[in-house]
Order: sequence, then C-alpha cells, then structure tokens
Amino acid sequence: MDIFDVLGPVMIGPSSSHTAGLVRIGNVAHEMLGDTPDYAHIQFHGSLAKTYRGHGSDKAIVAGLMGFETDDARIRDSLKLAKEGGMKYDIETIVLENAHPNTVVVHGGKTGEEAFTIRAASVGGGKVEIEELKVEK
Repeated sequence: MDIFDVLGPVMIGPSSSHTAGLVRIGNVAHEMLGDTPDYAHIQFHGSLAKTYRGHGSDKAIVAGLMGFETDDARIRDSLKLAKEGGMKYDIETIVLENAHPNTVVVHGGKTGEEAFTIRAASVGGGKVEIEELKVEK
C-alpha cells in the first residue's frame, strides 16, 4: 500500500470510483483510438447505472473519451463540450452477469474507420480493471 491508496487520485469529484475511474477508462479508449471518437455508445451496469447522473459518471466517461485527465476542470462541462465538438454519444443502463458493480461498456470509434469496445470496472480509488479491449477494423 502506498500513500495514494489512502489519499486517492487528484481529481474532480465527487467520487474516485464513479468519477476518476470513469475518466481513466475513457482515457484508455481515447489512447487506443489515438483521438476523440466521433461516436460512443455507453452502457452503465450496477451501481453506475443507478447513480451515474448524480455522481457525474456520464460526464467523466465522456471527458476521458475526449482525452481529459482526472483533475481537468472541464469534466463538469464535458457533455456540452462533446456535443460542441461533434462527438455523438448515448447512454443506457444494462444488467451484466457476474460483473463488478461499477462496470461500464463503451462501443465507439471514428466514422468509417476502426471501432473499439472496452469493458472495464472502476474498482475504487481511481483504479480500473480492464476486462475486455477490442479494436475492429
């Protein structure tokens, strides 16, 4: 255990698992694609499905998809910034079998180019576990 396990990440809140972790999951997809996706279909499971609006998980995952870091003040405005930048996204809730309660699945990509799927769980303290990572040409 190190000090960051006790203190958690430097972040825009309110929650390291519902906000910082979701930014980091979005960052993985952004890095995989090398850019902000043109579209993203976001599916929240479990606890995220119940609280994503109140905890800002929707803003966090979209911010990560745009390449923002966990401490970027623009996270609060990411949904508006995404629309202004031409990124289309939709959000739905799903039920997954045997999944961590903070699991999200994102399908997205660039129009007419490669697409990605990422399934990951935000396990607390801003840490994430990537369960599936797929790129389709």
